Amino acid sequence: MGVAHAAEESADAFIKRMSTETLDTIKADKALRNGDVSKIIQLVDSKVMPNVNFKRMTALATGPAWRKATPEQQKRLQDEFKLLLVRTYSGALSQVSDQSVVVKPLRPGQDDKNLVVNTEVRGKGDPIQLDYRLEKTPGEGAGWMIFDLNVLGVWLIENYRSQFTKEINAGGIDALINSLAERNKANAQKS
Repeated sequence: MGVAHAAEESADAFIKRMSTETLDTIKADKALRNGDVSKIIQLVDSKVMPNVNFKRMTALATGPAWRKATPEQQKRLQDEFKLLLVRTYSGALSQVSDQSVVVKPLRPGQDDKNLVVNTEVRGKGDPIQLDYRLEKTPGEGAGWMIFDLNVLGVWLIENYRSQFTKEINAGGIDALINSLAERNKANAQKS
């Protein structure tokens, strides 16, 4: 898809396309369906992460302390948070079998800087609510970028912000970075 086309794509069409491409890739690859974490991480990195404003997501989850962090601390925090989210998302993706994504109609009058697209992942069992908070990015490579997710009624940024605030209050940004790194090491040993 060309850049000009991507810039004109509606937010709901963008989410439908990205979700469908990701699910189709999983369904076609036995290693992905069997929960091969390294392959799932590659898939998330190639299909999902280019569509995520990860700096904004990390800054929002970190709260006011983000602005006080050094550029190096911000980068480390972003890297550890991304790994945590990719591994969390990977666990869900390894459960994919016959699911499909249904995008609900957009609520009218939303702002392009904070637009919510509501979806349901349908398959066996109850549908799973998965909502995306998006912003439209201008300029070269313009298009929609995800900066928050709502899974089963819980917004990711709100959820992590309370955890991150506790860590920062207890020991500062470095304590939060170290805590995330330890959690990522523990998760890597499980997989």
